[in-house]
Amino acid sequence: MLIMNVTMVAVVWVGAHQIDMGKIQIGDMLAFMQYAMQAIMAFLMISIIFIMVPRASVSAERVADVLDSEPSVKDPAKPAQVPKLGGRVEFKNVSFVYQGAEDPVLQDVSFIAVPGETTAIVGSTGSGKSTLINLIPRFYDATAGQLLVDGVDVRDMTQADLRERIGYVSQRAMLFSGTVRENITYGRPDATDDDVAYATEIAQATDFVNNLSGKFESPIAQAGANVSGGQKQRLAIARALAKKPEIYIFDDSFSALDFKTDAALRHALASETKGKTVLIVAQRISTIMNAEKIVVLDAGKVVAQGTHHDLMQSSPVYHEIASSQLSEKELAEI
Repeated sequence: MLIMNVTMVAVVWVGAHQIDMGKIQIGDMLAFMQYAMQAIMAFLMISIIFIMVPRASVSAERVADVLDSEPSVKDPAKPAQVPKLGGRVEFKNVSFVYQGAEDPVLQDVSFIAVPGETTAIVGSTGSGKSTLINLIPRFYDATAGQLLVDGVDVRDMTQADLRERIGYVSQRAMLFSGTVRENITYGRPDATDDDVAYATEIAQATDFVNNLSGKFESPIAQAGANVSGGQKQRLAIARALAKKPEIYIFDDSFSALDFKTDAALRHALASETKGKTVLIVAQRISTIMNAEKIVVLDAGKVVAQGTHHDLMQSSPVYHEIASSQLSEKELAEI
């Protein structure tokens, strides 16, 4: 760029003197300047190419590494044929260590989540709650112990068969570019309009969907960039409900909701998920206090199991979490 600008100044300087002496015309100077700029721009583009080629080469190698990588979670050679028995989930002495980590995230975890009951998982930040939940759809495989669904080890099932039984709402609610309807029917493309409307109503999303200009045909940006956090969570919950699975997994899926919407949603879910296995990871005690079973995690270990009332008496960890969120008056009233 410096050479180009210096060249322009030089051409104008010399050309002005030549024109003043009557040796060349103004058009000749402008034509010479244009030719000089074209030649310099060509060299400028070559220099840009030399800058971009190494970057592109490194990026191509990284993409190739991803495409050539072997997934750690694989379907078994002879998958088991598992009848649908309601979605009973059992952890048997499950431990998990991330690759390259020194300490395990989960150690000797054992509990059972049965159909018709809500099993809540609570613990401090970093206690392994999300990791525990992510073992069920086989985002990872346990490094020790067994995880059983309807009495069969998940490693003996195909990923498609296992995940067909699960309605999963992640901690970070993810939406895809498309319409509201397409996002809700993502896990069940053959869902009817009535199914979509019913799932939306249960998820407490009807009001804001009806306020959109196109209602169910309204566009959703990639990752739900054009809707709020609470709206994303409600649409993600509606997507799980529309699938009508045997196992519902909610990984801190109510954190962006206000208390009124949270309470209305939990009340609606209670009837909709009747007879299904429900697992909830939550930070709010008010969200999980009515669960039939609460599993308390601390540093990757199960330190207590039971109802809210039992744990308030027997678990210091649970009592500390509850006391940090609720006043003494509220705790006394529960």
